[in-house]
Amino acid sequence: MDKHAYVQDYYPDDFSLCYGCGRLNDKGLQIKTRWNGDETLTEYMPRPEHTAIPGFVYGGLAASLIDCHSTGTASLALYRRDGHALGDDVPVPRCVTASLKTEFLKPTPLGPMMTIRGHITEVGKRKVIVQTELIVDGVVCVRGEVIAVMAPASMTGGHQ
Repeated sequence: MDKHAYVQDYYPDDFSLCYGCGRLNDKGLQIKTRWNGDETLTEYMPRPEHTAIPGFVYGGLAASLIDCHSTGTASLALYRRDGHALGDDVPVPRCVTASLKTEFLKPTPLGPMMTIRGHITEVGKRKVIVQTELIVDGVVCVRGEVIAVMAPASMTGGHQ
C-alpha cells in the first residue's frame, strides 16, 4: 500500500460524485483523505470563492471539509479493522454522515493551506465516531465530531 494513498480514489465511480470528496465532480472540492499514522489527514487549499468576508473562509466550507474528511476516515477505519489496506481487492466500505457537530473556535483565514486531522474515537460494527480538527497555520479554527455509518443498501444498490 502506498502510504499516501487516498481513500476517495478507491470509491466506486457511482460514489465519486459527492460535492465534497467526489473525484468525478469537477466543480466540487475533491478532498483527499489518507492515513497519517493512527490519525487521518486531508490538506486543502481554499479558493477565492470560499470567502465569507474578505480574508476569511465561510463556515460551510469548514463544515463540508470536516464532514467528508470524517466519512473518509470512517471508511478507512472500517477497512483497517477488517484487515485490509488500500489497494486490496476487497471494496472499501462507503460511509455516510449520521451526525455532524461543528464548533467554530476562531475565524478561519482564507489563503493558507488548511490541514484537517481526524482521530477515531470509536469503531463499531457499522458505525465510526471521528473527532476532527481543521487547522490553519498551527491554530485549530474548527473542531468537529462526526458519527458516520455504513451507507444503507438503498444508497448502494445493495452492495457494500
